[in-house]
Amino acid sequence: MEHFFTCPYCWEQISMILDPSEEESEYIEDCEVCCRPVELSFRFSDDILVSFEARRMEGI
Repeated sequence: MEHFFTCPYCWEQISMILDPSEEESEYIEDCEVCCRPVELSFRFSDDILVSFEARRMEGI
């Protein structure tokens, strides 16, 4: 599933593919525009995205 979010550093719109088979996930991925690390967390319920958050890394 393609999901769009705004980078918390450069405010650019970013697209990423989320796998609904992973009900909950949390990881760090670099922004494809500004290359800064973004902490991502999301949760699916019955293949529906119910929460998504993109946060700045603390201290960076």
